[in-house]
Amino acid sequence: MLTARFHPAIAELPAATWDALRADANPFVSHAFLHALERTGCIRPEWGWQPHHLGLYEGERLVAAAPLYLKGNSHGEFVFDWSWASAWERAGGSYYPKLLNAVPYSPVPGPRLLAGRDAQAPRLRQALVRAMQAETDRLRLSSAHANFLQEEALDAFGGDWLARSDVQFHWHNHGYRDFDEFLGTLRAKKRKNIRQERAQVRACGLDIRMCDGASLNTEAWRRIHALYEATFDAKGNHAALTPAFFQALAGLGDTVQLACAMDDGRIEAMALFLQGGGALYGRYWGARVEVPGLHFELCYYRGIEHAIARGLTRFEPGAQGEHKLARGFVPVRTHSRHYLAHPQFRRAVREALVHEAHAMDDYVAELAAHAPYAEACR
Repeated sequence: MLTARFHPAIAELPAATWDALRADANPFVSHAFLHALERTGCIRPEWGWQPHHLGLYEGERLVAAAPLYLKGNSHGEFVFDWSWASAWERAGGSYYPKLLNAVPYSPVPGPRLLAGRDAQAPRLRQALVRAMQAETDRLRLSSAHANFLQEEALDAFGGDWLARSDVQFHWHNHGYRDFDEFLGTLRAKKRKNIRQERAQVRACGLDIRMCDGASLNTEAWRRIHALYEATFDAKGNHAALTPAFFQALAGLGDTVQLACAMDDGRIEAMALFLQGGGALYGRYWGARVEVPGLHFELCYYRGIEHAIARGLTRFEPGAQGEHKLARGFVPVRTHSRHYLAHPQFRRAVREALVHEAHAMDDYVAELAAHAPYAEACR
């Protein structure tokens, strides 16, 4: 017999058991990462995030789990449902709160239904989905959403869950010995442009290096957070991650990597990455200096070099950005599933998603026509 329990804090769930239930070592669903978000003030009801984590138990033994939140808005999710919320509220309903199976502020595909790796995993993933749907109905919520799912989890969602997909741009390591060998696989014009961009950065005089997050002191982490915050402020966005959270990242060991541009030992620009499960993930960027090509150098080219040197299989630099296509990144589908509790509302959205899916297919086909590699097999 499986029993579903909901927890208002990740700290209530055993860290070692939670991490063992991950299908891979994706760092964003690690207990340490999620706990750091909660204990450093990044997850707050007034910001629309209330932990409601799901655990499935056999007796007192945790056998499956899911990071789950009651959401009072749609900020920090990167799968956009603002139009659904507007339509439902115009019809007299309350769209918020809703239930969200995701990692806060992180548009990173990865495990969302944590059920281990053995033969029981598909059954447990289905049980997690049933528990989320039942909780949505019990609390009389408008909807439940599961964002940035891995493909092996998609079969767990029944016909009441609506399917959406989007596109990100990822880099794949084909066993390259070094950056030059990777460059040799690109079309000549793109190869030339990358070399020109990197030459501009080399000429600027900044000392550019990769740094292990654990090697940086408290003052360096303050500087890194300030650069992150300034980037969000410049774009008119809310910087939800606190200075204390950035300090907590130092405790994650070599999971955290940074590409830093330094002047006389002072960090003037940075790109922050997490790594795990054979992949590198680009997250945040900030700079106090304006140097042509510096953003591409820190956020993309240093990440590619790091992935090659560490033998990582892929590099996911973050959401959106068609400009990544010219720099060796290729389009990859991302997946989400959505349960709208009201049958008529669900039916109307399902019909709209048919048109959205056709448009997405056309977009992916257009991107394929601009592949950056000289050989189609890449």
